[in-house]
Amino acid sequence: MKKPTYFFKILSIIGLISAFAFTVQKENPDFSTRKVTFNTGWNFYLNDSVKDKDTINSATIWRTLNLPHDWSIEGEFEEKSPAGYGGGSLNGGLGWYKKTFKVALENKEKITSIIFDGVYRNSQVWINGHYLGKRPNGYIGFQYELSPYLNYGDKINEIIVKVDNSKQPNSRWYSGSGIFRNVWLETTNKLHVGQWGTYITTPKVSSQSASIHLETTLKNQYNSSKKAIVTTTILKNNAKVASATQNVTIAANASQVQNQDIIVKKPVLWSVEKPEQYTAVTTISIENTVIDEYKTAFGIRNFKFDLDKGFILNGKRVKIKGVCMHHDLGPLGSAINTRAIERQLEILKEMGVNGIRTSHNPPAPELLDLCDKMGFIVMDEAFDMWKKSKNKYDYSLDWDQWHAKDLQDQILRDRNHPSIFMWSIGNEIQEQWSDEGVIIANELSAIVKKLDTTRLVTAAMNPAVNMNIDEVTLQFEKSKIYFNKLATSGALDIIGYNYAHQTFEHHQKNFPKIPFIATETTSALETRGHYDLPSDAVKIWPVRWDLPFTGGNLGNTVSAFDQVRAPWGSTHEATWKVIKKHDFLAGMYIWTGFDYIGEPTPYVWPSISSYFGIVDLAGFPKDVYYMYQSEWTNKTVLHLFPHWNWKSDQNVDVWIYYNNADEVELFLNGKSLGTKKKIGDDLHIMWRVPFQAGTLKAVSRKNGKIVKETAIQTAENSSKLKLTADRNTINADGNDLSFITVDITDEKGTLSPNANNEIQFSLKGSGKIVGVCSGDPVSHESYKGTKHTALNGKCLVIIQAGSKAEKLELTASSKGLKSNSTIISVQ
Repeated sequence: MKKPTYFFKILSIIGLISAFAFTVQKENPDFSTRKVTFNTGWNFYLNDSVKDKDTINSATIWRTLNLPHDWSIEGEFEEKSPAGYGGGSLNGGLGWYKKTFKVALENKEKITSIIFDGVYRNSQVWINGHYLGKRPNGYIGFQYELSPYLNYGDKINEIIVKVDNSKQPNSRWYSGSGIFRNVWLETTNKLHVGQWGTYITTPKVSSQSASIHLETTLKNQYNSSKKAIVTTTILKNNAKVASATQNVTIAANASQVQNQDIIVKKPVLWSVEKPEQYTAVTTISIENTVIDEYKTAFGIRNFKFDLDKGFILNGKRVKIKGVCMHHDLGPLGSAINTRAIERQLEILKEMGVNGIRTSHNPPAPELLDLCDKMGFIVMDEAFDMWKKSKNKYDYSLDWDQWHAKDLQDQILRDRNHPSIFMWSIGNEIQEQWSDEGVIIANELSAIVKKLDTTRLVTAAMNPAVNMNIDEVTLQFEKSKIYFNKLATSGALDIIGYNYAHQTFEHHQKNFPKIPFIATETTSALETRGHYDLPSDAVKIWPVRWDLPFTGGNLGNTVSAFDQVRAPWGSTHEATWKVIKKHDFLAGMYIWTGFDYIGEPTPYVWPSISSYFGIVDLAGFPKDVYYMYQSEWTNKTVLHLFPHWNWKSDQNVDVWIYYNNADEVELFLNGKSLGTKKKIGDDLHIMWRVPFQAGTLKAVSRKNGKIVKETAIQTAENSSKLKLTADRNTINADGNDLSFITVDITDEKGTLSPNANNEIQFSLKGSGKIVGVCSGDPVSHESYKGTKHTALNGKCLVIIQAGSKAEKLELTASSKGLKSNSTIISVQ
């Protein structure tokens, strides 16, 4: 990037006059400020491609904001967007960020670094006019040392970040644009634990004891050698469990790895049900003074993928019941928010999900932290492409220079997370059928195993073995079998299948020495709350990508009965029946847990988001959610659908998902319509009922005794709005969120299942409305507005806390309906 010599001088003057100054506070004795948030008080400018070309100057008008930030989600959906339908029809562009800050004079002899958890994409960073570097990959974190270029005391420092997401398309899904993950400032002694500097493994684990092996990278940036004491203490719930201490000598301007072994007696094991963790606190001391402290959370567990029994965790067989997740947070876009991720995981956990695949890139660190705490089996994925491209301007252009560094950094960053059990080195890679793919796969696998010997390496292949599957009928001829070269490359420890569920039962014959995992399955499509009748005919939709994608009264709408699938996929029930049947099938990751922005199927306007999710973009479960809940949890389920607002005498297919019962009896307005039970491997039961307004009730029984009752009513005219917050009290930290569901109901409170009213929102207090959404894949309304049109009776509004304790009052109103308000306490 070429700039006139006066470029940074001008920006420095602007910073002195007008920019927010952030002061880095002195380190506390407890080292709590070794790493501090650096998200507030940034200035942002979105480049005008016509006027600005590739630079900023003294006339640039900056906008003040806090990070993380996604500028694409703030734009308008455009049919001709360069990002394409796959990118969510939202534009990228070129953006600039800058921030001014002070560093205390006492930190002059310390090391100050800036850490970016992720910037999409092609980021370049300068500090006080000095160029620090570039990272093309938008999903991996990176760190730059600032110390050589900093001003100290009252002198201002200025950091500038250029983010170039202008070359489109570069992603098959919505990526977002900008510094969309957290930024940190780290201050350490010149002798300290390095970046991602600990590696903790548990070579031997039993109920009586666990051996903990630590490899700690110590970095000495003094110009002389140093003698120090390194102590690692293992804590459980802040109580000391065990420790190890060593004397070390580290050469000047050198790094060295220090090994320590510690025994933990009667360890509490990490599991899906009880995700218990320990903390390793490593301190470095010189002359009885602690100069650095580094904390690492980890879990103690043992596992294996057995050829016959599937996945074994702590000696117990566990079926992996996972979902694939893209990184966007629906109406919040790609700007990371810990509470938003937590809410997604809570909804999935309620469904019975125990696994997450980070499709198809390194995730935000917050996701992995939450998976550790909440108990998920994670497949941590690195790449969606290698050297061969899938989009014109994608990561393949950066592959040769960056792939080894990016993969290495991902493994170093993530390898202590107890939730991670597999590394995926690629998804549906173009080279998977070639000799070139074998060479690359072995290179990538070697990088992983050099850094982590404890987990398996896989790749998501489509398919791992081909039985001449016809994409429409999904029939195959067993006589025409050929193997994916990546699957037979020797690089993979576990064979990853994308789709082709008809081949799963043949896995032990095809790959007798390598375990199985279904890396991606299903690809069924639904629009929440919309139903096409009859329901018992499975539809392949669309058969051809160039055919119009229409249906229902809204257009581009798909039935929420489990009856519609993509040509390469299956219904939800079909794949689960296969996985459920065989112990050697370790489990699966469904495409997808939540709907996501971009990649509508097919790529046809006006669709701008996917239909694959079991949960819609707003976080509202679709009906199939309850099929999984009935299969994957011990909760008593009796889910009755569809709604009960139809034309008189219209034949309506009534589906019921249930468990913990022998049979279900259905009643219409008090009259029994008979009793049914699941037969064989059935996962639902169905009645075909001529519609009559009133009440439809289901009663499940076991051994003749009632287990559960549920009912749905015919809604009368829409009358009012009902507001329900997921949390009525949130934290006054400027980040916490309350997700408020808005239901359109009749006067009696029955949901109006066909209501699509526009709803207006207003908020009293210093909080903000940061997102609105209905889950409608064809809605082009902004997610960042204060109004939104409901889909089938439901809408969502997201409130973000300010930084002071207060009560926020949200009011929802709509023409012809009674308005309503709710109070959110900020503490």
